[in-house]
Amino acid sequence: MLRRPALALAPAAWLLLAGLLCGDEVWAVRANKHKPWLEPTYHGIVTENDNTVLLDPPLIALDKDAPLRFAESFEVTVTKEGEICGFKIHGQNVPFDAVVVDKSTGEGLIRSKEKLDCELQKDYTFTIQAYDCGRGPDGSASAKKSHKATVHIQVSDVNEYAPVFKEKSYQATAVEGKRYESLLRVEAVDADCSPQFSQICSYEIVTPDVPFTVDKDGYIKNTEKLKYGKEHQYKLTVTAYDCGKKRAAEDVLVKISVKPTCTPGWQGWSDRVEYEPGTGALALFPSLRLETCDASVASVQATVELETSHIGKGCDRDTYSEKSLHRLCGAAAGTAELLPSPSSALNWTVGLPTDNGHDSDQVFEFNGTQAVRIPDGVVSVNPKEPFTISVWMRHGPFGRRKETILCSSDRTDMNRHHYSLFVHGCRFIFLLRQDPSGEKKYRPAEFHWKLTQVCDEEWHHYVLNVEIPTVTLYVDGVSHEPFSVTEDHPLHPSKIETQLVVGACWQGGDLHMTQFFRGDLAGLTIRSGKLTDKKAIDCLYTCKEGLELRVPEGGGRGVKIQANPSRSVLTLEGEDVGEVEKALRLVAYLNSRQFPTPGIRRLKLTSVVTCPNEAACIAVPPVDGSVMVLQPEEPKISLSGVHHFARAASEFESSEGVFLFPELRIISTITREVEPDGEGDEDPTVQESLVSEEVVHDLDTCEVTVEGEELNPEQESLEVDAAHLQPRGMEVSRSDLGVTFTGVDTMASYEEVLRLLRYRNWHSRSLLDRKFKLVCSELNGRYVSNEFQVEVNVIHTANPVEHANHMAAQPQFVHPEHRSFVDLSGHNLANPHPFAVVPSTATVVIVVCVSFLVFMIILGVFRIRAAHQRAVRDQDAGKESEMDWDDSALTITVNPMETYEDQHSEEEEEEEEEEESEDGEEEDDVTSAESESSEEEEGERGGPRTGDRPQQLEWDDSTLSY
Repeated sequence: MLRRPALALAPAAWLLLAGLLCGDEVWAVRANKHKPWLEPTYHGIVTENDNTVLLDPPLIALDKDAPLRFAESFEVTVTKEGEICGFKIHGQNVPFDAVVVDKSTGEGLIRSKEKLDCELQKDYTFTIQAYDCGRGPDGSASAKKSHKATVHIQVSDVNEYAPVFKEKSYQATAVEGKRYESLLRVEAVDADCSPQFSQICSYEIVTPDVPFTVDKDGYIKNTEKLKYGKEHQYKLTVTAYDCGKKRAAEDVLVKISVKPTCTPGWQGWSDRVEYEPGTGALALFPSLRLETCDASVASVQATVELETSHIGKGCDRDTYSEKSLHRLCGAAAGTAELLPSPSSALNWTVGLPTDNGHDSDQVFEFNGTQAVRIPDGVVSVNPKEPFTISVWMRHGPFGRRKETILCSSDRTDMNRHHYSLFVHGCRFIFLLRQDPSGEKKYRPAEFHWKLTQVCDEEWHHYVLNVEIPTVTLYVDGVSHEPFSVTEDHPLHPSKIETQLVVGACWQGGDLHMTQFFRGDLAGLTIRSGKLTDKKAIDCLYTCKEGLELRVPEGGGRGVKIQANPSRSVLTLEGEDVGEVEKALRLVAYLNSRQFPTPGIRRLKLTSVVTCPNEAACIAVPPVDGSVMVLQPEEPKISLSGVHHFARAASEFESSEGVFLFPELRIISTITREVEPDGEGDEDPTVQESLVSEEVVHDLDTCEVTVEGEELNPEQESLEVDAAHLQPRGMEVSRSDLGVTFTGVDTMASYEEVLRLLRYRNWHSRSLLDRKFKLVCSELNGRYVSNEFQVEVNVIHTANPVEHANHMAAQPQFVHPEHRSFVDLSGHNLANPHPFAVVPSTATVVIVVCVSFLVFMIILGVFRIRAAHQRAVRDQDAGKESEMDWDDSALTITVNPMETYEDQHSEEEEEEEEEEESEDGEEEDDVTSAESESSEEEEGERGGPRTGDRPQQLEWDDSTLSY
């Protein structure tokens, strides 16, 4: 069946129909064709205390879809497309938002969301978009956005900060009778951000009636010639104003001293400067200036000298052992130390007098009658291979006789010198005789150097690099060629052994010492098979203290600077007096040691002033001062761990042995004085408090010694894995008294190595205990730790005898009548009874434990019986047995499958009943073994079988060791 198509109405007809239905007013349906329009750039200003931004041009968005008025049949046409609904700001952390003031006109406003601070940020830049209120033809929202316009906003400053002077006070000196263009300058700063309020526009002297004036830049000068008789010192109060007329928060005090006459010389220096360890470089002349009294100066040469010859070996250096220093400088391979600090392993220097102090190096004194023999095997020198001799020496003009430092000669029969190092007057001489060879021809044998350092009574560092036919000598890091070389035949073949001596030379044919040395020696080493390079020599000689001059970039123009290798002398020369003054103000003292040697270092400043045309010039007197290095806070090295433990004899006899320090802890602390805060400084009753804090530094020695009898190499030893020592650069030396670890390394490394130290005894049947002592030190014994003692007991166990009833097998110590008493005063006593070797301390502990165990068993039996009797009385009183369980003496065992609420209620009941039974009991003292046993017994008792409980409390001690 065909249907008639529906009547199709034109859009205009639909519009007319809508007009008829709606009455007189008709809404014009229009499409949102146009985007809003903004200016491409806006500039705005906002003050710190306001939030409204003043924009130029104003923020107005225009839209071509503006409201239209239709003629004829439509009286009013209202459209939304032309209205502006909002603005959107784009950018990160923009503290502004934009709001619409009038939708129809598109007028908007930008304001800050938070308080702005010009000192933090002066301007902001972001983008903004406008969007209209338009809708699409179907009535859906279809707002259009404008292009992104750029907004630049500048924060206007408010004069909220007052000027502040850079210094708390100012000082200057003026010579009487002289007018100055500028005496000094005061300077203030302002924290405001704008040029108007941040600049200082004027300074003013507040003090009235003073002959001084200050200009807008802060320069102060005198308005008349000053007279010393009228006023010795003027005190001025100066203030500052910024360009906003705001006055300084605090005025500054200016002191101007008047000098009676003009005397050429250095001014503004202090005769004593205190140096606190660990504070870095300290400026010696921060306010130094040269007074020339208006003399015409062509050039100035200034020399600063630091006197350190009385400190250590010429200056402050690390006081580790010489072998450790060689290791730190990369010259440890093959190095043997001939004058080590006395110890149990290295004891041949015990009889030599030393400096008797630990603040400096280990210095040995030789008075012309002492010498020391070096044990065999310490060092071996092959004349055909290169080797190095290094020594610190202080020697004076003691005459014309030969004085031997080091000598290797025949031990018996003859007086031949194989090699020796000696001084003769101011000459330094080295002798080396070649071994017998097939060629019998002359070869270089004796090398002579003539040096003033040999006889100036000062410390010097000597290094001989020997590689025949050449020998190179370095004195204080500077090489010197010999002025004379004498040749000689090789030695005749002989089987006579040699003797190495320090401080003299052994005459094997006469069997006595000769050519004794007079002076001080330290750090004598021989490095076999290798030469020491220049870098290592400089490292060994370099001081840890000295003068330092760090000229900033662009500074020190036209000033020549020279320094000696030890940094004890610094020379500055320049034509400009002002530049020389600036350079001298930067001269500083630096001591890089963590624990420097305290004391006074003399300081001297000498100058030479040259005038034009070599005319008569002013004489500048020298300046004498001192640097006082304060006493460093001494570290306290603490060793802690387990002091006493026992191990089975089988562990001592095993291949691993027993670790002596398994839980060793090494820490170092210093104690500082902390002044009271606040008003405590004025209260004499308030005392300074001491605060201890942990510090980190290195160690160079740890010595483990045995107490009592010496170690017997045939049955016991102290062992450590060499694999753990090599990566750390440590060395270990052994003796019958113990072991010594040497080498500069961290406390953590020493701690790790000592924890691996093992004690073995493969015949421990006769051993009861052994005691050891550990001591560590830093800087060659300057700082020594506490004595950490460890006692190790040996547990000898017997094979237990099995019984059918364990309660019938009683421990042997219960029957003392079957034992023979043994004297335990020694360490290695044999016991005639193989099963009676029990340490006295362990025996006491076992007896006390078993006695306490028996007491607890008896106490438990009484408690169980009392509980049983209470239950019987409760049953006679008519209480139901099912609901009246007496658990006062029992430990409630909770079923893990029960709910949390049931467990919680049962635990509360258990706690209440335990509180009732705590009077007169000491259950907390039960050992862990007893607690486990009692829990097992109560678990076996289980339910209400109270009548069988006393029979179940049998103690099984068959597995006890005694």
